[in-house]
Amino acid sequence: MPVQKSQYEASLAAYSNHLEAIALLKQHRPYLEMIPSLRRPDESVIAIPLPIIRLRYSPEREVTHLPCDVAILMCDPEWKIKTGVEILLFIHRPQEDFSDCLTRWRKTQVMLDKDYEWLMPPRYHHILSEGNSSIYPLFVVFPETPERIKHGLMGAEIPFVIQTPTLLMDENTMETFSPEIPPT
Repeated sequence: MPVQKSQYEASLAAYSNHLEAIALLKQHRPYLEMIPSLRRPDESVIAIPLPIIRLRYSPEREVTHLPCDVAILMCDPEWKIKTGVEILLFIHRPQEDFSDCLTRWRKTQVMLDKDYEWLMPPRYHHILSEGNSSIYPLFVVFPETPERIKHGLMGAEIPFVIQTPTLLMDENTMETFSPEIPPT
């Protein structure tokens, strides 16, 4: 059975939360060790779903969407600045083959090779968000993901984790969430 849109959407929704993103990083220890403080996760990890950056090299300071699914930015909880680590999640999408997955990563590499800054969620507007850091990919695949994709990621030496989404919300039982937005 191929990867379902609901699997992709459930994973995207889950990893949009910094605690779920940290839980994912626990499956790939080298990335988990990059988190500045696990005692202060809400100040150390920022998860940005479907991230947007501002390209500073373009004359109009163009704003563009990255082809990754979630950007996980590390922040120093004391200094309130972004550290040099950016982990980019690529969740296997329905109908996507190996070349499609790899192309999304390569396009992201090209876009982030220039001078850029992150457009941060309102709660984190105060954090210095300049780019030019070390970027690390992490692919999330599913048991239904074709073996050729997993094999190709291994061959390209790109880390991945096999995810079985457990977060499938019933729309009738969803709770309302209002993010904390600091005063301006």
